[in-house]
Amino acid sequence: MREPRAAAILAAIASDPRLRCYLRAGRISTIPAKLSRRMLLLNEVAQAFEPGVRYPERELNRVLAGFHPDHASLRRYLVDAELMARAGGFYWRIGGPVR
Repeated sequence: MREPRAAAILAAIASDPRLRCYLRAGRISTIPAKLSRRMLLLNEVAQAFEPGVRYPERELNRVLAGFHPDHASLRRYLVDAELMARAGGFYWRIGGPVR
C-alpha cells in the first residue's frame, strides 16, 4: 500500500465525527464495539486494498499494522464483515465501497 493512501484513509477517519474518537496519535487505537460504527471504520480501512488483487497474509498484516497495533483482530473483523475473503494464505477485497 502506498503511504499517501494510508494517510488519506486515516485522514478520512479523523474527519468523520463518528469515528475520530477511535484514533490516537494518528492510528486507530480501538475498534468500535457498536456494529454500525465498526462497519464505518472497516469500510474506510478496506479502501487500502484494491478490489481483485490477492494479498499474501504477510503483506495484509503489514498494511493493517499501519492502522492498528492488533492487525490480527483487524484482519478478522474485515473477514467477518465480508469486506475481505481468504483462502490458501491469500486475502482479497470482496466488499465495501470503491473510491
